[in-house]
Amino acid sequence: MLEAGPPDWECEPEGDSAHLEAVLAELPNRPAVYKISLHTGDPYLGRTHVLRRRLRRLVTQRLAASAARIEAWWTGSQLDALLTLYALARRAFPASYRRRIRLRMPAYIKLILSNPFPRTVVTASLGRSPAVYYGPFRSRAAAERMEGEALGLFQIRRCADDLEPRPDHPGCIYGEMNLCLRPCQQAVSIDEYRHEADRVAEFFRSGGRSALDSAVDARERSSAEMLFEEAAREHKRIEKIEGVLGLRDALAADIGRLHGVAITRAPGDGAADLRFVHGGTWQPPIRFETAGGTGVSMDSRLREAAEGPWTEAHPRERQEHLALLARWFYSSWRDGEWIPFDSFDAIPYRKLVRAVSRVVRG
Repeated sequence: MLEAGPPDWECEPEGDSAHLEAVLAELPNRPAVYKISLHTGDPYLGRTHVLRRRLRRLVTQRLAASAARIEAWWTGSQLDALLTLYALARRAFPASYRRRIRLRMPAYIKLILSNPFPRTVVTASLGRSPAVYYGPFRSRAAAERMEGEALGLFQIRRCADDLEPRPDHPGCIYGEMNLCLRPCQQAVSIDEYRHEADRVAEFFRSGGRSALDSAVDARERSSAEMLFEEAAREHKRIEKIEGVLGLRDALAADIGRLHGVAITRAPGDGAADLRFVHGGTWQPPIRFETAGGTGVSMDSRLREAAEGPWTEAHPRERQEHLALLARWFYSSWRDGEWIPFDSFDAIPYRKLVRAVSRVVRG
């Protein structure tokens, strides 16, 4: 669970506007997330780049008499501010925090595995039933476009019906075009259809590598055996697969294998915040000082920081973690750097060292 630590600054106005003005005059004018607790009613949450100016305008002009407590958390980056605001809103408004911080759930391609005849659907919800979720996408339209093109590589159904297969089923246009195995008409067995669905699942889990590698191997075998027409067909299939993969948004992956690290500036000088994502779940931030002063290399210290242990959020919370990642990553105001990797055994530490150095230098 994402949590906000204790505030870096706090005060209790006690109705003394002169005292409050003096306290705010000493407050640094820096980026922060703030919380104004009122004597009655809901607290007021916000984020700003100029804390002193914002609080002086809010508290002394509008909330001086009703403010019971003012707290602030320093932030070093837009991501830091976003995650801190989320954690505070979740605690203060358990029933409405998504709406209050305008957290929109991104779209995914979902391969439904609980159905005897698996199919795909574009959704913004993560469930508990067996499924492969591929995303998050920048928009629903982007997810739908890739879904349509990816299904063109396979022969699973596109209909949303609860199938009751029978030989006299009317079928659909996709079956007539040989783009579906026609399980509705019992043209294939459940096991044969499931095998094709497994190929689709592996396509999404591998980020398309399974289909691409298979087509490349088939082309090479055909070329070696001088079956040039077959090699040409496989080459066209490779081009088609590459075209589908070109539709991926940068974050899109099987969410169970969505690993990476966000590197952003820390509130203090000479430090970066490392925020690892493990299987779509944000991990607690790690404050990394570039000047370790221990004679240990940055590479070694980063390897130690990436040892875990890692937590796993339940589906609803992970859905929100992924929404926060997508909101930051796909935004025009993104700061810092994002380094994805396939597993925590394959972290590109050289790239990570360079990224930390760049972020700290600014």
